[in-house]
Amino acid sequence: METKKRALGRGLEQLFNSENLDLDSFERKIYETATNEEIIEIDINDLRPNPYQPRKVFNDETLNDLAESIKQHGVFQPIIVKKSIKGYEIIAGERRVRASKKVGLTKIPAIIRNLNDEQMMEIALLENLQRDNLSAIEEAVAYKTMIERLSLTQDELSKKVGKSRSHITNILGLLRLPKEVQEMVATNKISMGHARVLSKLEDDEKIINMAREIVAKKIPVRELEEESTVEKKKVKITRHTQTNNDYKYVEELFREKLDTKVKIKDKKIEITFTNVADLNRILEVLNIKE
Repeated sequence: METKKRALGRGLEQLFNSENLDLDSFERKIYETATNEEIIEIDINDLRPNPYQPRKVFNDETLNDLAESIKQHGVFQPIIVKKSIKGYEIIAGERRVRASKKVGLTKIPAIIRNLNDEQMMEIALLENLQRDNLSAIEEAVAYKTMIERLSLTQDELSKKVGKSRSHITNILGLLRLPKEVQEMVATNKISMGHARVLSKLEDDEKIINMAREIVAKKIPVRELEEESTVEKKKVKITRHTQTNNDYKYVEELFREKLDTKVKIKDKKIEITFTNVADLNRILEVLNIKE
């Protein structure tokens, strides 16, 4: 345990064990406790991204601004890395590394710390959430990974990353969208607001067609919400008046409550879930403890 604490730096264990981890506090602790001998120059070619890095696309404009600053003033703040079998993995500071490469630097100042996989995952997500917004899909994949790898509930995750429980639920719901529509969200062709409305629908073909129409006609979110509400009311009225399909209306209520497909047949309720994380979400909504 003492070896682990020394490798992380004084006070970092308490930060990781707290409900909410603030990235600024994490980096500040490392910089304050690092000795001059611990700040070393590392060959940029020896660096690899954090394997848990959720970001797939980096903003060229902000990266160019950072590159220009580094060109004029150098790398002001060392990056934080972890020694790996071959070279180093970046814990925090990947944007600094990318910007340094843009201006032709071959070395970069760094501090080595020995974090475990759970801590690497938390830092990778928080660096993007707290410093530079992820796309909604990247954020959803990151949350899903943390829930599954770290065995967290949505409540625990919301406290860990400083987001509301409803935000976590809404973001994770985007992963039920067809891949084509997820790509539209990731590339900002349709907004998070559009995606949330579409994620409530069940028919994948209809979702894809509506997403294409949103892009082609630049349909605003409010108009899409109104259209969706009208369609739901029509469905409810139609289903409720059918002679042998009274349960269809109850299914619709369940779907709205649980945000997933629900079928009632032969006096049985069938609730669909996509994976363990989704099942845990549904149990939380129903207030069922495992």
